[in-house]
Amino acid sequence: MPRGGGSEARLIGRAVMRIGQSMLASAWLSIAPAAAADCMADAPSPPAHRFAPINAFFDHEVATGKLPGAVILIQQRGKPPYLQCFGVRDVTRHSPMTPDTIFALHSMTKPITSVAAMMLIDAGKIALDDPVSKFIPAFADVEVGVESMADNGKPALERVAANRPVTIADLLRHTSGITYSYIGGPLIRQAYRDADIFAGAFDNAAFAERIARLPLARQPGTLWRYGHSTDVLGRVIESVSGQTLYQFEKQHIFDPLGMTSTKYVLDSDDERARMAEPLPGDTVLVVSERKRRAHPEWQSGGGGLVTTITDYARFARMILNDGEFDGRRYLSPAAFKAMTTDQIGPDSGVARDYFYFPGDGFGFGFGFAVRVEPGAAKPPPPGSIGELKWDGGSGTYFGVDRKRDLIFILMQQTESERGRVVPAFKKLVYDALVASD
Repeated sequence: MPRGGGSEARLIGRAVMRIGQSMLASAWLSIAPAAAADCMADAPSPPAHRFAPINAFFDHEVATGKLPGAVILIQQRGKPPYLQCFGVRDVTRHSPMTPDTIFALHSMTKPITSVAAMMLIDAGKIALDDPVSKFIPAFADVEVGVESMADNGKPALERVAANRPVTIADLLRHTSGITYSYIGGPLIRQAYRDADIFAGAFDNAAFAERIARLPLARQPGTLWRYGHSTDVLGRVIESVSGQTLYQFEKQHIFDPLGMTSTKYVLDSDDERARMAEPLPGDTVLVVSERKRRAHPEWQSGGGGLVTTITDYARFARMILNDGEFDGRRYLSPAAFKAMTTDQIGPDSGVARDYFYFPGDGFGFGFGFAVRVEPGAAKPPPPGSIGELKWDGGSGTYFGVDRKRDLIFILMQQTESERGRVVPAFKKLVYDALVASD
């Protein structure tokens, strides 16, 4: 895939960029809300040279035109040892990256929607074993698509009855059978494409109805498969709460946590000017973002939120603190434990798809990938048993390592480079922490 924007990146001298971004980050911290400033109040940051390899890595990514820019936050023991900006928000405008730059989260929206659903479970409004049809009647008659070879030698898709209802737990752990148009057998993928589920204007209610008419890729509860499950979960939240998904999340998550820049639609020219953009040559993400922005009426619980790194850090700190933040509890201990426990382990009866995004060594809870073993790689990737993570197709990524009292977040806008940059970033984070221990 072409990597556009190299000439733009080179126009901005590397030394000027690094000095400028460091000054901007420092200036932003001095005017940040009190909670953000408090992150550095109790203790000095670790020596800067500990993070030199991280600086060098992202300097190189920007200087060679692979990334327009990035923002990184690493926080351990409640103190932010590292908050750094690299490059620009948009290579066409050359506006510098700052901590208040807004990023499209894509699938890093899913953990937030999952927390919102677990809050309703805590409140007794829904239960994990509730059928989705209790809240979205169209799911009462879902069918499963079985691909086979017909007598004439051509592939055929037979629709059969589901063995059991799709449940709330299925939506949370991606075992509903709902998929994406690019995952699964060819006939299932074609059925999604033929349905044209993004045509015209639609809200969460209409989108859930469209999904309910499509064949499930597998019987409910039998396979971890990525897809629109969390989008359907967003509609359940609306149905139960009587609010839009954004209204519910704003009231119960964003406002209490102080996530002032987290939303589905940007409201002002100032916010739009702060939006990070992918390189023009990052065509998959460019097209995906064009489609997302074409539907401001759709509050996609699976991929529609935009936010800043400092906003998401507040959410991540709440997860790090077992569902509590600044004296306010968002999740009961039981709900938090369920979310962060592998729900698709060997005794669950759930197989893992060939497209298993959590990765080697990770299970999946109710909204997060959960590390359950080191994995098969030699040496294994860095991290701890029990660490939590998720990422987005736009290149966003976060991890929560409770054993090390650590969160780490990467905000960037790239689909073409994320598979390389994300694991490199994680390794650099742990290398820096080991060096400073």
